[in-house]
Amino acid sequence: MITRQLVRCLLVEYARNPVNLLMLVLVPAVFVVAAAGSLGDAAEVLGGSGAPAVATATAGWAAAFLTGLAMYFQMSSARNTDKRLVLAGLAPSRLVGARLLTGLTLALVTTAVSLLALAARTGVDAPLRVLAGTTMFALIYLALGTIVGSYVRDPVNGTVLILLVWIIDVFFGPAMGSVDRLATRWLPTHFATLWMVDLPSRHGGRPGDLGWALIWTVGALLLCWLIVVRNSRTARRPSANRPASAMARLAGGVKMGLHDYSRNPALWTLLIIVPIVFIVLATVITPDEPTTLPLVESGRTVLMTFPLPDIHPSTMTPIAVGSLATLAGLFIGLDAREGDQRLTLAGFPASLVLAARLTVMGAAVLLVTVVSLAVTATVFEPRQWGVYAGANLLLALTYGMIGVIIGPVFGRVAGVFVAFLLPFLDLGIGQSPMLRAEPPQWAQFLPGYGASRVMMDGGLTDTFDRAGAVALSVAWLAGVSLLAALLWRGSLVEDNPSRQLVRL
Repeated sequence: MITRQLVRCLLVEYARNPVNLLMLVLVPAVFVVAAAGSLGDAAEVLGGSGAPAVATATAGWAAAFLTGLAMYFQMSSARNTDKRLVLAGLAPSRLVGARLLTGLTLALVTTAVSLLALAARTGVDAPLRVLAGTTMFALIYLALGTIVGSYVRDPVNGTVLILLVWIIDVFFGPAMGSVDRLATRWLPTHFATLWMVDLPSRHGGRPGDLGWALIWTVGALLLCWLIVVRNSRTARRPSANRPASAMARLAGGVKMGLHDYSRNPALWTLLIIVPIVFIVLATVITPDEPTTLPLVESGRTVLMTFPLPDIHPSTMTPIAVGSLATLAGLFIGLDAREGDQRLTLAGFPASLVLAARLTVMGAAVLLVTVVSLAVTATVFEPRQWGVYAGANLLLALTYGMIGVIIGPVFGRVAGVFVAFLLPFLDLGIGQSPMLRAEPPQWAQFLPGYGASRVMMDGGLTDTFDRAGAVALSVAWLAGVSLLAALLWRGSLVEDNPSRQLVRL
């Protein structure tokens, strides 16, 4: 009875979090319904298993991410509470049982939602196989959420870590790439994917693909049990003037902002890992096949043929730049919100506070661009380095401002997912020449269209012919900058000033 009540309370707590409900709708809608076709096209280009297999695998991907995220919040928010419950007399076995039953229930819910999305889009040809495969995806990521939730306290860092593992698992797994690649056999859902999409491997050995998938799944459940038991039994101690000139105030604001930015481990980790994963590894797995693109050279549109490995880095760089810049804008905008309110109440002019924040964001975006271009230079040589680098910086500034906008709308945790989602849909699917020679009509209304045209011009041609695309990119930057400034200014006065003074 007590265990049932605990499970019910934990599920109610999950449902009350708007981030969880948003992800429960957004993730299947994007990956199972909207992006499955484009992901299938990308898989065919990269030597993967093709569109039907990718469409089936998207249900597992969605269930995996949702379950990992849900279990992370269950574990990260409950560590101290669980210890207090045990100290108050609750049997550890009941607490462990409640946590595991809650996790299993969430895994089944996310599996059902993902399968409903798959059935609505393409239908399910082998219901039992797909149901079992999607459930294994969810249970394996149940363990990932449990591990991260037990050791990573900050929700942004935890969400980023789960998302990063998931991205590597999805985009370098057997559905999107080669089945026989040795390095990817150690990915969590490698064998579950092969069995789910009915793509037999030649390296499963005696257990076979299903056997190894079950070993991963059972091992994940055992790991969940061990970690929850450990958390319920291990106690931890709780962690315990003269007015300056306008220039000095601005310098102080910039210094504090850069210091705060430098203390975020998630951003520094991503700054190193994302360019390597998106640019270098993507180049390594690209098949050596030709592709033809229409490009503008000396004012005329000509068809040029390139090997795919030669152009793939140029298309992955903007995805890395856009994602990192959006995250930088998101973190800087949200982390500085309360501090900016206090600074204005303390007498700092709002214009100086805004200038300080924009300077910090500009420095972060510049760093993101320089690091990504440095990684790109190891595998790709643009024809016009200045044009190519300038287009990436313009794109980074635009998406940095979009990150500032995302923060107040979605919050820190959901904002992390959206910060990866928008560049992926815009730059990875809409603008990518790997999928189609010209962007579709809907992609021409997205922020990355103009900058992507300039990047292609600078990376693959000898003359600059995209002045109109530059003007479009500058217009996008001006528009999102104005909107970000209005949202930022509104955040300074949204609370009653008297309440802020009481806090001070």
